[in-house]
Amino acid sequence: MDFVLETIVMVKTYKQKVLDGVKLSYKEIINLSNTNIKEALYKAADELREHFCGNTIDLCSITNAKSGACSENCKWCSQSSEYETHIEEYEVVDKVSTVKEALGNFAKGVKRHSLVTSGRRVNNKTLDKLIPIYKEIKEKSKISLCASMGLITEQQLKKLKTEVGIEHYHCNLETAPSFFKTVCTSHTIEEKIETIKNAQKLGIKICSGGIIGMGETMEHRIELAITLRDLGVQSIPINVLMPVEGTPLQNAKPLSEEEILTTIAIFRFANPKANIRFAGGRLQIKPFQRKALRAGINAALTGDYLTTVGSNIDEDIKDFIQSGFKIQDS
Repeated sequence: MDFVLETIVMVKTYKQKVLDGVKLSYKEIINLSNTNIKEALYKAADELREHFCGNTIDLCSITNAKSGACSENCKWCSQSSEYETHIEEYEVVDKVSTVKEALGNFAKGVKRHSLVTSGRRVNNKTLDKLIPIYKEIKEKSKISLCASMGLITEQQLKKLKTEVGIEHYHCNLETAPSFFKTVCTSHTIEEKIETIKNAQKLGIKICSGGIIGMGETMEHRIELAITLRDLGVQSIPINVLMPVEGTPLQNAKPLSEEEILTTIAIFRFANPKANIRFAGGRLQIKPFQRKALRAGINAALTGDYLTTVGSNIDEDIKDFIQSGFKIQDS
């Protein structure tokens, strides 16, 4: 059997195992990532996406509800008080403009909206100011509500669920457990996992992914993908690092198109039923976005991000439809 045929057979074999409900091992996913025939890998990942998730795109959006002055030392983040990044800082976002933004996004087809706060965890004073914003959004639309508020306590999670009806909680693991201390030492990945499990105990669905391009290897990315699988995460945002001047990662080397597409594909093989989501760094993916959509992606964080420009919602929807997808109903 020649090399090309052997590689194609390997990819098809692993794809069939996933279709049969088998969880691929770390070594098997390593083998997939190392294949020299990337188009076969991307095609198989796309077929898994279509089989398990159909041809719909799940859209969500966010509001930076509390900006900057963060005590943590995450090396990628513009909001850390340890770095001079000159971002806008504020304690709580304006209620009127936030509600207007969420309702506008919903009208365009966005299914879910999240309020995101900087800091180790949201404090009760800030949370009490955000709850009325959530309530008004809920009163005026059917958009699903999400929160991303750091290492939130179980009691705070209960408050968000009972008073607002939060359906999803977002807490990125960011990177592989074995690599996390390389990029953050002010908190641990174990604390993040505990936060995720506390939300799950309350019946809240989880959105958790990571950032690629921080100096980690493909092996680290596979470790992250499997960790998320083991936690039962249903929504996995894949952020591509956007180096911010003033942070320790400001001179990080950009990832190649092949690395990004391969990462998306192996995340689909590891998490076949999850929403694998475009997230931060979209501008870097734009030149090959349609390839990424055919490598396992079926969801997107659309609109602007926390302190960086994101992607226009109307343009996203147009591009997704032209690529053969339909937008998932709210």
